[in-house]
Amino acid sequence: MAKRILTLRELNRATLARQLLVKRTSLTILDAIKQIAGLQAQLANAPYIGLWSRLHAFQRDDLTRLFEQRLVVRTSMMRRTLHLTTAEDYMHFRPALQILYSRLLHTYFDRYRVNDREKELLVETMRGYLQEKPRTNVDLRAKLAEMAPDMDERLLYIVRMSIPLIQIFPGGVWGVGGSPAYTEASAWLERLFVSSEVGLRALILSYLTAFGPASVKDIQSWSGLTRLQPVVDALRTELVIFCDEQGRELFDVPGAPLPAAETPVPIRFMPDFDNLLLAHHDRQRIIADNYCPFVFPGNSMVLPTFLVDGFVRGVWKIERTTTGAKLLIQPFEQLENSTCEALQAEGERLLHWAAEKTAHLEVVLQMYDGTLRGQNMWGRI
Repeated sequence: MAKRILTLRELNRATLARQLLVKRTSLTILDAIKQIAGLQAQLANAPYIGLWSRLHAFQRDDLTRLFEQRLVVRTSMMRRTLHLTTAEDYMHFRPALQILYSRLLHTYFDRYRVNDREKELLVETMRGYLQEKPRTNVDLRAKLAEMAPDMDERLLYIVRMSIPLIQIFPGGVWGVGGSPAYTEASAWLERLFVSSEVGLRALILSYLTAFGPASVKDIQSWSGLTRLQPVVDALRTELVIFCDEQGRELFDVPGAPLPAAETPVPIRFMPDFDNLLLAHHDRQRIIADNYCPFVFPGNSMVLPTFLVDGFVRGVWKIERTTTGAKLLIQPFEQLENSTCEALQAEGERLLHWAAEKTAHLEVVLQMYDGTLRGQNMWGRI
């Protein structure tokens, strides 16, 4: 039987619906985070903004409370980048992703000709050290210097990534900076990791629920894993299979939303690093190729964007001033008057939420002048 071909706009609407961006939802915060398979969280404030764009009446304190209750975690996960996920998903996803970290550790130790016994001793000693109580980077650096004085500073990063660690409260919450403390995940969460096989299955199905229909390359781009074709092939009987307009095979979970291409989508503001822009090998379902240099300016940066009719049409930032806060909106193209009005209105709602208790607030809608390429002109909240 011929596979159904999905157009670019149909893929756009499917992804936006699963990412809770066609319309805001009344799901609980935990259920929303699970539905969208976590939020990238290099910047502590970004997941809060991502949830504000997806949930009705989202309040920052509600997410912060989940950190404190150990129901959500901020830790290195997909693509070895910081993510915010539910504690339950973390205990499933991390075993599947462990190979990303183990490979990094072994490559580093091989460079220093450390044998397997010495590797195991160092890692297990550090694991035990972290299980005693949460440790800061200063603590970890001192312990590593004591155990391996001949190795360079990169060892701290590699060991911290290779052992399943999470940042403890208040690390990762709105407005909190500085160096967080880390602890060993299973002891802190009082949960057991699943097997890597069970975890990989959960990871793939969660991804398709959140970002499908998608290709094997898409799954690999989001997760950082490779050679997933045989794993996906083993799941074929459980999945629905489509094709895109280029003939690429796309996999999906049964019963997932597939809205019509004409489904209206309101203005949406997306934070820095939102996985909406990073979860596919082919990003055209969300952002046109010619706009990518403006959003991905280098140095692993992903700027905050806004969506018009479901596609990226510009970038934004909130700038603190001596008297208040200003939201600067930079479109990449000429927008219709009605779109500008909707953009202004949603921008005002975002600014009032993000900069509450600030006296003077202003939304400035600029026009693209051709000077953004390759430049990081946009600051952070």
